[in-house]
Amino acid sequence: MRRDPERGTVLSGVFDEPFEPTLVEARVDVPRRRNIERNHSATHLVHYALRDVLGTHVRQQGSLVAPDRLRFDFSHHSPIDSETLETIERKVNELVWENFPVETRELPYQEALALGAMAFFAEKYGDTVRVVTMGPSIELCGGTHVRSTGQMGLFRFSSQTGVAAGVRRIEAITGPGAYEDVAAVEARISELSKSLHARPDHLVKRVDQILEERAKLEARLAAMLESGAPGPVSDEAVFEINGVALTVGQTLSENRDEVGTLADRFRQGRQNGVLILFSSAGRGAVHAAVTDDLVAQGRKAGDLVNRIAAVSGGRGGGRPVFASAGAGDINKIPAAREATPRIVESWLKGEEA
Repeated sequence: MRRDPERGTVLSGVFDEPFEPTLVEARVDVPRRRNIERNHSATHLVHYALRDVLGTHVRQQGSLVAPDRLRFDFSHHSPIDSETLETIERKVNELVWENFPVETRELPYQEALALGAMAFFAEKYGDTVRVVTMGPSIELCGGTHVRSTGQMGLFRFSSQTGVAAGVRRIEAITGPGAYEDVAAVEARISELSKSLHARPDHLVKRVDQILEERAKLEARLAAMLESGAPGPVSDEAVFEINGVALTVGQTLSENRDEVGTLADRFRQGRQNGVLILFSSAGRGAVHAAVTDDLVAQGRKAGDLVNRIAAVSGGRGGGRPVFASAGAGDINKIPAAREATPRIVESWLKGEEA
């Protein structure tokens, strides 16, 4: 591949075998080209909007234009807050909706600068340069562009990150890609509306109600546990193993803190006691609580809970007096529960797992 001053980029090579010269027809992938035009043109508008909102210290540091997205790196000292980013996105879209014609001219370099064209790569320009104007944006550029800004259709930011000290990166989408993104968001909102039985314009109010109800339930549960009322444990069974009382039960709670409160209540004023709770809620869990006297003998809850959870393919950890583990395969929780007395007996004897 080489650059030819008259032909542009030339891809050349050598055939090892004889061949008959034939005509070659080159075709442009029109949909792909249109998407690249939209995304490339958007870099001009976003550059203008960034400088207009953040300040003239913003300078392009690099870019990527692809059919499905654009990426723009620029100098700026800190992350852009969501409200400011929305302002920049709105400004870009206003320039799109103005449907400014995109004008291309070739001018002497100094004349282009006098016109107000932005040129940040001075070493790349010759005596004559290509000036692209779209509304208030004037830049030196040799790329492919839309005929008018309105052809971009819609502009949406998709991400913002930092790539180096003092350099920020935004990614964005335009045209069909932006439309599909909006459609996907609307589909998720519609699904959420169905799940919460609320109209889209009432979703925020409905979520606030759910959070308020959750807070009340958590307060009631905490008060219940504090008062010593029966906790959310069912299907309890008690075993006597070498002088240690083993209690095995089922809990509906997915909240480790809530189960920890149950464990603390179980341990309070008790000796030679072990509590094992299984939960089939969510991804499933196993919890173990051990009284202080057993901990003093070197029997720790973390070791025990891992031995039991291993039956169902799970593992975990925690404090010596209380530990939790993921269940692994939730369908194997019954097998883990059935094996618990035998595992506790082996654990109490100090046998290897």
